[in-house]
Amino acid sequence: MTTSDFKTTIMVDQSPKEVFSAINNVDGWWQGEIKGSSHKLNDEFTYRMEDFHFSKQKLVEIIPDKKVIWLVTESKLNFVKDKSEWTGTKIIFEISEINNKTQVSFTHLGLIPRFECYGDCSNGWSQLIQKSLFSFITTGKGKKVF
Repeated sequence: MTTSDFKTTIMVDQSPKEVFSAINNVDGWWQGEIKGSSHKLNDEFTYRMEDFHFSKQKLVEIIPDKKVIWLVTESKLNFVKDKSEWTGTKIIFEISEINNKTQVSFTHLGLIPRFECYGDCSNGWSQLIQKSLFSFITTGKGKKVF
């Protein structure tokens, strides 16, 4: 049985500083209703997508232009039996420079294949990171993926 956390990566031409700024502007690329702040250590924000998904994130680590980590402190996923599957997981963005490009390595630590929501959630993250966040970083506008 695999316990691999969900991961995906994108590469962009923008600087680590621009990428870091875009990631922290959550309502620019994560579709749904965002309330709260997502810019500095210990900030908290909530995400809601209609009646399907609610989660509350706390910024627990920030290294400017290098790393952002959110701890999911509360979740309610109405499309699975264990509605709190995300609670206690971490959402990690690692930013690095490779060959004059900026790489964003995304990991949802704790989102593993045995979770009922893994298929839908990993697909959602793939769309959000590879399409919406990528577009937001490169054009200033996130893409609607849901």
